[in-house]
Amino acid sequence: MVTPHSDIRPTAASEQPERPTGETPDATYLYDLGQRVRRIRAIRGMSRKVLAQVSGISERYIAQLEGGMGNVSIVLLRRIAAAVSMPVEDLVMDASDDWAAIRRMLRSAAPERIARARQILAGQGLPLDSHPQPIPPDRIALVGLRGAGKSTLGEIVASRLGWKFLELNRQIERSLGLSVTEIYKLYGQDGYRRLELATLREIVASKTGPLLLATGGGIVAEPLSYELLLSSFHTIWVKTSPDEHMNRVRDQGDLRPMANDSTAMQELVTILTNREPLYSRAETVVDTAGRSVEQSAGDLAMAIAQIRK
Repeated sequence: MVTPHSDIRPTAASEQPERPTGETPDATYLYDLGQRVRRIRAIRGMSRKVLAQVSGISERYIAQLEGGMGNVSIVLLRRIAAAVSMPVEDLVMDASDDWAAIRRMLRSAAPERIARARQILAGQGLPLDSHPQPIPPDRIALVGLRGAGKSTLGEIVASRLGWKFLELNRQIERSLGLSVTEIYKLYGQDGYRRLELATLREIVASKTGPLLLATGGGIVAEPLSYELLLSSFHTIWVKTSPDEHMNRVRDQGDLRPMANDSTAMQELVTILTNREPLYSRAETVVDTAGRSVEQSAGDLAMAIAQIRK
């Protein structure tokens, strides 16, 4: 089912502690800090158990931190930041997604590009009313959590349209000759995200004609990659219900990163809840919940047709 963008409604967060009332500024800050850690962990697709294993910090302590209980040392915050592959400043301050993307761009930009950015921000150079080049109508990318149907539907619809179909994860695997699981084990999440950005840049730079691209569910967790995707492709959020997500992922034999976790469904709902504002940046939504593959393929084809008008 194709959903108008304005009809998107966020799902309720699970087990989110209430904001303290009448507390000290320190208590309020610790609550906000805990919520940022919880949100970032969820956007990264990590359960508390996985974060505990990667960071070397106990699951119980992480639960206390996310609940706003107890002071936390900068050393432990650095370990948590490293585990979720992000700068520690993103944990200690409430920065917007735009600011996070800009900061990452600055870290990798050549000096002349930084100088150019300074000129633009100072009101010099490009006029404020200038517009970027329009995105070609035959460059479409699918976003959404794994199990929603991006790959299955993308391949079907691309074949019907006579377009090229690519899966970003498969392109990364081909470039290294390793599976996604092996890449994670060898390079970690941070290394995988660097490879994802490099591969996406190659795809964006290629001029292969009409293209339908299925992205990994976690691409929205990396601001630089997601900004590049949004500026280079028309995007469609392929979504479904938590139950169908879980059933489809289990059918695929893949529970990463929640394998052997008795709270997998709760964690899945938390991931969906925290990623919704990011997925919602897509131009339109195709909801596959309760729909057959044939019906959902028709919905996706209709969404693409509307974008191409």
